[in-house]
Amino acid sequence: MRFLLDDGQRAFAASLDALLTAADPAGVVREWSRGDHASGRALWSRLARAGVFALAVPETYEGGLGPRPVELAVAFVELGRHAVPGPLVETVTAAVLLTGADPGIAERLLPVLASGERMATVAPAGAYALDGDAATLRLSWEPDGIRLSPGHGPVRPSLDPARRLTPLAPGGELLDAPTGQALTWARLATAAQALGVGLALLDRTVGHVRRRTQFGAPVGSFQAVKHRLADAKIALEFARPLVFGAALTLRPADAAAAKVAACEAAYTTARTALQLHGAIGYTAEYDLSLWLTKARALRTAWGDPHECRALVVSAADDRRW
Repeated sequence: MRFLLDDGQRAFAASLDALLTAADPAGVVREWSRGDHASGRALWSRLARAGVFALAVPETYEGGLGPRPVELAVAFVELGRHAVPGPLVETVTAAVLLTGADPGIAERLLPVLASGERMATVAPAGAYALDGDAATLRLSWEPDGIRLSPGHGPVRPSLDPARRLTPLAPGGELLDAPTGQALTWARLATAAQALGVGLALLDRTVGHVRRRTQFGAPVGSFQAVKHRLADAKIALEFARPLVFGAALTLRPADAAAAKVAACEAAYTTARTALQLHGAIGYTAEYDLSLWLTKARALRTAWGDPHECRALVVSAADDRRW
C-alpha cells in the first residue's frame, strides 16, 4: 500500500523544514544539552505557532487543531530530521491524556500546551522523565492513575546529552484521566521522529561519501559502501508506510510495529553512518553525533523492541483466532 501525502501535508512539511533549517538546530541542541533552554524555548514557541502541538489537541478546546495523527506524524518526521530537542513526544502524550481528564483541568491545560506556553513531560512511576527540568507540566503515570507531579529531582546523564533525564517528585494531584490511546500516540510520534532521524543520517552520510575520496575515487563509488547505504535506504522506506499506516488506524499493534520498524531502521542507519564516516563520526564536536545518539535513545523510548514485537505478535494471534 502506498501512502502519499496530499499537497497541504507536503506544504506543511516544507514549511517546518524551512523553519527548522533557519533556526540552527545543531546550536540549539548543544545549548539544551548544557541546560541552557533559552534558544530551545524560542524554537518551541515557533513550532507551536506553526500548529505542531495543537495537532494533538481536539478542536473543541481553544487553539486545538486535532486530533490529526497523520499531520502529527508529518511534523515529527521533520522534528527528527532536524534533531529538535525537548519533550516533544511527551507533550503530545500529555495532551492525549488530558483530553480525557476532568473538563475543568482539560480546559485549563490543553490550550497552553497547544499554544506552546507550557511544555510537558510524562513518565511511568519509577522511571526517569525526559527534560523534567525544562517542562512546566509534569505528569507521573502511576498504577492508580495520572498525577500532577509537584517537581523533579536532579538531572541524570543520558546516552543522548540532549535528552536530560530527571526523576519526578512523588505525590501530587490525582487526575481523573483515562490513559486510553496515550501510549499509542507516544509510540506513533516516536516512530515518526526516529524515521526523520534515520533520513537525516542517511542524507549526511551520502553527502560525506560523495565528498570523501580514497584511491583517487569518491568513497561512495565503492560497491561495499553502496550496499550499506542501500540497506539503510530500504529499511527506512519500508518503515515509512508503517508509520503513516499507524497514523491512519491508531491501533496499538500498528503503532508498535511502526515504532519497531522506524527505530530499528534509524539504528541500522546510525551504525552505517558511523562506519562510513570513520573516526570523525566518533567525535562529539561533529554534528553527526547529535543524530547518532538520538537514534540509539529513541530505540527504547516508550517501549523497547522486544515489548513492541510482543504486542504485534499478540494482536496477530488474536486476529487469527
